[in-house]
Amino acid sequence: MPNAIVVGAGPAGTLLAYVLARRGVLVTLLERQTDFAREFRGEILMPSGIAALREAGLHQQLDALPNLPIGTVELFRGEGRVATVQVAGLPTPPRVVPQPAMLEMIVAEAAKLPGFKLERGVTVRDLIYEKDRVMGVHADTLEGPRDFRGDFVIACDGRASVIRKRAALPQDRIMQGFDVVWGHAPGQFPDARTARGYIGSRHLLIMYPSPEGHTQIGWVIDKGTFGDIKKMGDGWVGKLAPYVSPDLRNFLVANKSGMAHPFLLDVICDRLREWTAPGLLLIGDAAHPMSPVGGQGINVALRDAVVTANHLGRALMMRSDEATLDFAARNIQAERWPEVVTIQDMQQVGPRLLLSNSLLSRVVLSAPLIAFAKMFLSGFLARRLDPFLNGVTRVVMEQ
Repeated sequence: MPNAIVVGAGPAGTLLAYVLARRGVLVTLLERQTDFAREFRGEILMPSGIAALREAGLHQQLDALPNLPIGTVELFRGEGRVATVQVAGLPTPPRVVPQPAMLEMIVAEAAKLPGFKLERGVTVRDLIYEKDRVMGVHADTLEGPRDFRGDFVIACDGRASVIRKRAALPQDRIMQGFDVVWGHAPGQFPDARTARGYIGSRHLLIMYPSPEGHTQIGWVIDKGTFGDIKKMGDGWVGKLAPYVSPDLRNFLVANKSGMAHPFLLDVICDRLREWTAPGLLLIGDAAHPMSPVGGQGINVALRDAVVTANHLGRALMMRSDEATLDFAARNIQAERWPEVVTIQDMQQVGPRLLLSNSLLSRVVLSAPLIAFAKMFLSGFLARRLDPFLNGVTRVVMEQ
């Protein structure tokens, strides 16, 4: 039977391994950690990501997980609310789903299939080449060094991808001038259905409730300044106070002791020019790390997995020759490239305006222009933001 090696049990890797195994491919999923309980990772599922899980037949299992549909998004400029957007009326509202729970659900479903195997505690070190073709990976396991071989290797090992480094594929880097400090406070503020954004010149804060009973808070900072913030302990919370509404200010002050250990998301955004090499494909953040703007990383990764399962799954089950497998991998990049490029380009617009002290930034964030946009440009802005909700291209699972 055809045999695939999937490296990395994140959103892309787990969903891909599940669908390939469901189609009859023997799949070995390699994961460096022994569990999925890690630092904060993307947990806002947009309609595009929810649709990908539906296409994979996992909608009921997703609904059974702890999750919170977002009903309202409030936008503030300093202390004042400037816009309230009701998203509960969308056909599929965004929802907050803890990523560890989602990953455990997917691998539990995959474990019901005879061709699936999950190997935890496996650290991939290098690629195995035979006649310039990737035939597997060298890895360290809990029992010692081990080689894993297959008909094709798919790398889903994230923005710090070891396989990406070993394959030395060319990339285009999109320089980012900001990082994000993440913290969480107990309780769901202001309630269990509302997300907020606070904007101002050189300032951006986002917050949303978690089904795990806390409020997730992300503060955008200048890249490279996290060391100074970390030295503050819970004092970094006080730095937010001048930029937020009084109710949030009181909430932060009351809970600052619980936010004394913030977590840094080092913002990286780039894309490989080529996602493939003979016997190898990279998808998700391994191929194109996404900016956190618009909460796209997890959703784009899930959509990558569906398209990969379509092309590569079909080729593997047909026991295609090596050239056909490589052709299928190139078709995956060709299909996903327009969406990835469009969304990554859109992700650069907001930070350039919000985090700049230019005249244009001050004008765009002025109260009169915000009021004008709210009154006359709401339809235009909704269309411009639709790719963040629903993606750019149609992603459908082949039967």
